[in-house]
Amino acid sequence: MIVEKEVISIEETQRLAHQLAELLEPQDTITLEGDLGAGKTTFTQALAKGLGISRTVNSPTFTIMKQYEGRLPFNHLDVYRLADSNEDLGWDEIFFGDAVTVVEWAHLIEEYLPDERLAIEIYRIDDSKRKFVLKPIGKRYERLCEELFK
Repeated sequence: MIVEKEVISIEETQRLAHQLAELLEPQDTITLEGDLGAGKTTFTQALAKGLGISRTVNSPTFTIMKQYEGRLPFNHLDVYRLADSNEDLGWDEIFFGDAVTVVEWAHLIEEYLPDERLAIEIYRIDDSKRKFVLKPIGKRYERLCEELFK
C-alpha cells in the first residue's frame, strides 16, 4: 500500500500533520525523507503541535535528537550527520520507549529502524506545493493510513 497526497499550502501540510498526530500512539515511528527545503521540519513542527507540544520545535541538526513533552513524549531526530557512522545512540530506548519518534534522513540509519513504521517521502513541486508519499510498513501503519485518509 502506498498513499500519495498533494498539498498546495503550508496550512494543508499542517492539517495533514495534525490529523496524523491525533492517530499516533506510543512507540510509533515516522521516517521522513526529502530534499533540503522539501518540508520535513515544517511537517514535524505541525505534528508536534498536534501532539500538544507548545515548545518551539526546530531541526536537531547539531544535536541529532531533541525530546519534547506533550500528549505523548516526542523524539525528533535528524540523523544527517550520522552518515557513514556506526554510532549506537541507544536505538532500542528511542524506538521502543513510550514516545512517538520522527526521524529525518532515516535512510542513513536503516539498519537500526523498527521493522514496522510509517515512511513518508516529501517532494517539493514548487514554492508552496508538495507531494507526500506515505508508505506504511506493517499492519499498524496500514490501518493508520486507512484511518487518516477515510
